[in-house]
Amino acid sequence: MTILNEPFSYEVVIKLVIAATLSLIIGIERELKKKPVGLKTSLVIATFSCLLTIISIEAAYSTPPRDDINITMDPLRLAAQIVSGIGFLGAGVILRKGNDSITGLTTAAMIWGAAGIGIAVGAGFYIEAFATVVIVVIGIELIAPFLSKIGPKRLRMKELSLRARLSKEENIQNLLTFMKQNEMYIEHIRIKDIPVSTEQVLFEVDIKFSTLYKKDTISIYTTLHTLPYVHKIEIENLG
Repeated sequence: MTILNEPFSYEVVIKLVIAATLSLIIGIERELKKKPVGLKTSLVIATFSCLLTIISIEAAYSTPPRDDINITMDPLRLAAQIVSGIGFLGAGVILRKGNDSITGLTTAAMIWGAAGIGIAVGAGFYIEAFATVVIVVIGIELIAPFLSKIGPKRLRMKELSLRARLSKEENIQNLLTFMKQNEMYIEHIRIKDIPVSTEQVLFEVDIKFSTLYKKDTISIYTTLHTLPYVHKIEIENLG
């Protein structure tokens, strides 16, 4: 390679542009889903990863040999540090909610993937980088939704979180029985007392459950809200 021996190299610019362009595909996909990592973050990660990979490779191959000492350099030394160092960004988008659900794993993986795109382009693997982006986008946007409709039952389930206030203790079991009869599969339950007065206590039930994708959140809310023993209800779609 002769990039460092030349005053200016169009190859470096082309690599940076390709890395930035491919990263935009991932960034747009995240932006459309209103995720915290979008266009700007993906572009910055991929472009700088590409630059550091180019520097790492060129520094290794352009270091002049010396007679008095044997110098050996790993051409992908910096690239290896990119992969491990990018983790702090991924950790920043992984959230744990009060209902014990974890979100942001796909976005964190996308951050790691954007760095991989930059490394691949910086090392000269243009076709591989482009093919990877295409495969990932097709998998997320087409294959995953397709499997959620016709795949195994577990893949066709969506997770929801329910918070309900009930008037009597025996109504807790009534609610659980009703949910099971309507194909709402309970995965986790938490119950606590809510004192209303010295003579009255309500029971707040937090339930994490799964149901088929064909049931939309609004219809589930309407169904549960009409139960006579439910005072207050809150439902969140966890995806």
